Amino acid sequence: MHRFVFLLTAFVAAMAETTLSQTRKEPMKVAVWDTYVPKKSGGVMHFDIIAPAEVKDTNLIYRYGKEYLKSKGQEGQPLTSKECRFCHIRYVFPEWEADINKKGYYILEMEGCE
Repeated sequence: MHRFVFLLTAFVAAMAETTLSQTRKEPMKVAVWDTYVPKKSGGVMHFDIIAPAEVKDTNLIYRYGKEYLKSKGQEGQPLTSKECRFCHIRYVFPEWEADINKKGYYILEMEGCE
């Protein structure tokens, strides 16, 4: 009887761990693109473009940056490999994830973005 209880307990524990590991989601990995763009009025905008780590197409990253620049009244400012460079991979912050899921990217404003 004790062996049956032990085996049953081991089985239940294994099933619980399997179910838990299936519901536990690893956080999304994102790439951080460090960006410095000259402003029309002088000065520099420093912001990070945050996109899923799988996105490797620099033209897409630049498009995200240009969308952001347009929203800030800075349309037409240069955004190339000179202004925007891959920096590192990290796990996403929860507050970024909604924008990434909706638009494909998140902009982290650093300096001069007002």
